[in-house]
Amino acid sequence: MAGVPIATQAAAPTRVDRTGTGLRAALRTAPGPTLTLALAVPAGSIAALSLPAAVAGSVDAVVRGDSASGPTLRLVAVLVLGLLAGLATEVAGPGLAAELTARLRRRLAVRVTDLGTGARNPFAAGDVTSRLVGAAPDAAGLVPALLGTLGALVTSIGGIVALALIDPWLAVGFLGGLLPGLLVVRLFMTRATDLFTRYQVVQGGLAARLTDALAGARTIRACGTRDREIARILAPLPELSAAGYGLWRAQRNAVAQVLLLAPMVELTVLSTAGWLLAEGRIPPGQLVAAAGYAALGLGFLEQVEALVGVAHARAGRARAAQLLAVEPAAFGTARTLPPGRGELTFRQVCVRVPEPGRDAHRVVLDRIDLTVPAGACVALVGASGSGKSTLAALAGRLREPDEGEVLLDGLPVSRLARGELRRGVAYAFPRPVLVGADLAGALAYGRPGASAQTVTRAAEMAFADDFVRRLPAGYATRTEGLALSGGEVQRLGLARALVQDARVLVLDDATSGLDTVTEHRIHEAFRTGLAGRTRLVVAHRAAAAADADFVVWLDAGRIRAVGPHADLWSDPAYRTVFTTTDPTSGAGR
Repeated sequence: MAGVPIATQAAAPTRVDRTGTGLRAALRTAPGPTLTLALAVPAGSIAALSLPAAVAGSVDAVVRGDSASGPTLRLVAVLVLGLLAGLATEVAGPGLAAELTARLRRRLAVRVTDLGTGARNPFAAGDVTSRLVGAAPDAAGLVPALLGTLGALVTSIGGIVALALIDPWLAVGFLGGLLPGLLVVRLFMTRATDLFTRYQVVQGGLAARLTDALAGARTIRACGTRDREIARILAPLPELSAAGYGLWRAQRNAVAQVLLLAPMVELTVLSTAGWLLAEGRIPPGQLVAAAGYAALGLGFLEQVEALVGVAHARAGRARAAQLLAVEPAAFGTARTLPPGRGELTFRQVCVRVPEPGRDAHRVVLDRIDLTVPAGACVALVGASGSGKSTLAALAGRLREPDEGEVLLDGLPVSRLARGELRRGVAYAFPRPVLVGADLAGALAYGRPGASAQTVTRAAEMAFADDFVRRLPAGYATRTEGLALSGGEVQRLGLARALVQDARVLVLDDATSGLDTVTEHRIHEAFRTGLAGRTRLVVAHRAAAAADADFVVWLDAGRIRAVGPHADLWSDPAYRTVFTTTDPTSGAGR
C-alpha cells in the first residue's frame, strides 16, 4: 500500500494555549477540581513543612520533661492536614485531567472534521488517531503535573529556608550539594521533552501505516503481500524503540545521580546539625527537624516521576497544538439560501495539490468555467485523475479552490453558513458510512427530525426499502455490526442524501457497487421523482452518462467537451474513457 504523508514536525513553542489545557482554561472547564487541586497542593506543602517542626516540639518537650499534650495535638493536626490534602490531590487530579481530556478530544475531533480530507488537512488518519488517543490525555495532565511539581518545589524551598532559620550553616551545607542536583534536573527535562515528542511523532507514523493497511486489507490479501506489508508497518519500530530506550536511559541516569547525591547532602546536613548540637547552638529537637527539612529540600530532586509527567504533558500539548494550528476554511454568515432552484456556477476554478517529496504542486483543476443549469442532471466524465471528484467536492466545500469561486444560485458558497450550505448541497459517496444508532437515524443523519414518512420515501426511491423491511427490526435495526453488501450500503447512502432534500444532489460514483439494471432503475426514479432537482453525477459507466441531460468531459483538469452523451460517443477518445473502466460500456450507446 502506498505510504501516507504525515505531518511529523514538532509544533513550535507558543505563548498561546491552543489546546485549552492551561490553568485559565482548566478553571473555566472544571473549576471544582482545579480549585480543589490548587488548594490541596499548597495545603500538602504546609503540612509537610510543619511536620518536622511539630516533631521537634514533641521531642524538646519530652527532653525537658514538660507536658507533651500540646505538641502532640499539633503533630496530630499536621498529620490530619497532610492526609486530607493527599486525598484531595488524588481525587481532584485525575478528575481534572479527565475533563480536560474530553474537552480537548472534542476540539481535535471538530477541527479534523472541519479540515476534511483536502489539502488543508496534512495529517494522516492514523496520525490523527494517535493525537486523539495519546496526545490529548498527555496534554490534559499538564496542570496536575505542574501543580504537583510546583508543590514539590515550594516544599523544597521551604525546607531550605527552614534549615537557614534553624542555623545558616545548615543551609550552606545543603546548598553545596543542591546546585549539581538542579543541573541534573534541568538536563533531564530538556532531554525528556525532546524524546517524548519524538516518540509520539514516530508512534503517530506507525498508526498511520496501520490505518492505511487496514483500509486496504482486501488488496493486501489478494496480492499476497501480507509479510511485505507487515514489514512496512513495523519499519518505524527501531526508531520508536530508540526513543523509548533513550527516555529510559535519561530517567535512569537522572535517578542514579540523584540517589547518589541525596545521601551526601543529608549526611552533610546531619553532620553540621550534630556539630551545632554539640556546641549547644541548637536543642535536640532541632536536630530531628534538620533531618526532616533536609529530606524535604531534596524532595524536588527526587520528583523524577513528576518531571516525567510534565515532559510527557508538554510533548502531548505540542502535538495537539500542531493539529489545532491548522485553520479550516471559515463558513459564511448567510443563513438563508438565495432565491433559485439550484444553479451551480464554477468560475475560473483552480485546484492544486502538493507533490509528495517535492517542493512543487500538481494541477488537479485548471481554470474551470462551468454552469450547471438549475434542475439539470449533469454527468462528470473523464479518465482517472482528470478531476471529476474534485470538481464535485467543490460544490459543497468538501474541498476549497485555490483560485476562483463556486456559486449556488448566484451566491458564493463560501458566504453560506454551515447549516444553509448543507441544505443547499447534499452528497452520496461510493463507500458511505452509516452514522447513527439505527437505520432510521442513519438515514436522517443529515436532516435531524425528518419524519418517518420522509425517510421511507427516500429509501423507496433509492430501492432500499425492500431489503430494509426484511431486516429483523426494519428501520429500527441497529447499525452497529450490521452486515450489508456494498450495493445495499450504497443505496442507503443515496437515501440519506435524498432525505436532506437539498437543492443540489451530488452523486460521487455513488452507484458503482450496483448492477447496471438497478443503477438504471435508480436513475430513472431520480429522473421522475427529482424533476427540477439539480444533480451532479460523477460517472464511470457509460449507462450513467447516458442517463444525464448532458456530459462534462474532463481531461487532465480541463474541460475537453460538453454535450449529450450520444453526441460525444462518436469520439473514440471519449469511448476509451469507458472501455478502460467499464466492460458493459456498450449499454450506454
